[in-house]
Amino acid sequence: MVNHSDDLSRTFAALVDPTRRAILARLAMEPGLSISALAEPLPIKLPAVMKHLDVLSDAGLIARSKTGRTVICSLIPKPMDDAMAWLERTSSFWNARLDNLSKVLEARDGRKR
Repeated sequence: MVNHSDDLSRTFAALVDPTRRAILARLAMEPGLSISALAEPLPIKLPAVMKHLDVLSDAGLIARSKTGRTVICSLIPKPMDDAMAWLERTSSFWNARLDNLSKVLEARDGRKR
């Protein structure tokens, strides 16, 4: 059994939720938003947004900084870069497997004719 790092597991666990993905997408388009600005378009209450931000922060995907009474959220790209690198490594394995399957199926279809 392959043992994945806890960081990678936390990243993928954080990305499971569509609200968290929406928050990350928003921060990618509009860096450095306040929590209230992030929460404004979401169909959930502020305490729920805060819980989502905690998950994203625990996964290392965002950083929070405070200026006066305003908390600003910023995207941290490294965990996503690590996740993409893992996906790229595993995609080459699966692409090779699917290519082999395709060849087997084509050969089988050729014998039926």
